[in-house]
Amino acid sequence: MELTVRVPGSCGELVQGTEQGRPFLVTCPINCYTTVRVSDTFTGIYGLGRKSLTALESVMTQLGQEEFPWGLRLVSELPHGKGMASSSADIAATAAAAALAFGKPLLSAELMAIAVAIEPTDGIFCSGCVKMNQLTGEVLAAYPELPALQLSIFDTGGTVDTEHYHEHPELTRRNAANEPRISEALRQLERGRCGNVTALAEAASLSALANQAILSKACLPELLQEVRQLGALGVNTAHSGTVIGVLWAPDQAEADMQAAEQQLREHYSELQFLRRARLISGGVF
Repeated sequence: MELTVRVPGSCGELVQGTEQGRPFLVTCPINCYTTVRVSDTFTGIYGLGRKSLTALESVMTQLGQEEFPWGLRLVSELPHGKGMASSSADIAATAAAAALAFGKPLLSAELMAIAVAIEPTDGIFCSGCVKMNQLTGEVLAAYPELPALQLSIFDTGGTVDTEHYHEHPELTRRNAANEPRISEALRQLERGRCGNVTALAEAASLSALANQAILSKACLPELLQEVRQLGALGVNTAHSGTVIGVLWAPDQAEADMQAAEQQLREHYSELQFLRRARLISGGVF
């Protein structure tokens, strides 16, 4: 027995808010992963946190198995509490790998049901990008082939507990006030799904700015103006996390991005540069 499963994380969301009072997010999967290996060359369970252990237990219960007879090891590139879908990737990769080890591969809808029973989830394990209700797991729309934007990912510091975020007493009212701006972001997203990178970045930027009323990132408006002057298309954010993504065209030269990243590090001492990434299709690999 030897198998490996990878699930991507995210750089926040492309768009997040409510429509007619119902919450949704649009996933932003990137080429940074949680990897789970199952093997008969070692024993024991390694690297799993509380949520991924719960996912493993859920799969075992569904399959009627009392024990996991192989070794399982989880390794992640994704920091926790930053809004990079680390918990969702851990849960999905663990559940998918465990089920596959027993010869029972899970559909994305089955993974969604497991994940959403544990916490509000990010559907980065769904193919392409999806618009989904993060509380119920309902997939509302699919975007199979969005432009492969490049992202320079910065962290504003600290951590955010996703479960506590969704319990904020002002969340419903502030989301309702944001709905006109989020509707415009979704209109831009529809243009972006046809390959318009400017519209896609505008959708993300509009949503990021609207979210300032819910979870503010102090430098965001000034940063957005500066990155556009440096040749970037816009920004996106983790709406319930701490990261900001500077969005670049798929063919933007690496030297241009490196120069801009260095300038931003010098201008914004409160930001920590994490890495560069690319928008990819979500899924289980």
